[in-house]
Amino acid sequence: MTFLDKEYREIITKAVCGKGRKFTKESHTISPSHRPTSILGCWVINHLYHATKKSEDSVVVTGSYDINVWYSYNDNTKTEVVTERVEYKDTIPLSVKDDNCINDEYDVIAKVLQQPNCLECKISGKGSNISVEIEREFVVQVIGDTRLFVKVSPKLDHDDDDEESVWDHNMTDDEAEKVKPDFFNHRHKD
Repeated sequence: MTFLDKEYREIITKAVCGKGRKFTKESHTISPSHRPTSILGCWVINHLYHATKKSEDSVVVTGSYDINVWYSYNDNTKTEVVTERVEYKDTIPLSVKDDNCINDEYDVIAKVLQQPNCLECKISGKGSNISVEIEREFVVQVIGDTRLFVKVSPKLDHDDDDEESVWDHNMTDDEAEKVKPDFFNHRHKD
């Protein structure tokens, strides 16, 4: 019996070996150059992140974003925008783990479910600071090499495997009239 005659085959492929998800809410204190009178707006921009596998049970996402706060000062007579760069490190536990990976080389994919977003922005610290509450959420996947065992189908009869019989299909004139040769550019005009 040769290797090709066996009933099962072993396939080595990349597969998802772990998954995790984490929602984070945190507060940041920003010290503007002037004593704020009121908050006019707050937004988060320039979000950058990178994910790496930390341990068998977790992935670390490190990143940064800019918080921009538009505020008024001097009894609402002047405005200014203050920007602060925030760096973070989220440890995301893996809720799904497959211990059958065949080596220690992994690819980690992180996807943002909720971009960093301002939930609340208010004046704090006896009126001299601005407190910003931010939310963010990630889902991560760890991809590694694993083995699959696949059952091989018994040899097929030559009649079933004949290319002509597989592709033999006669088209009627009615079916041919319904074919739209420009189907890529066809919009539902009917």
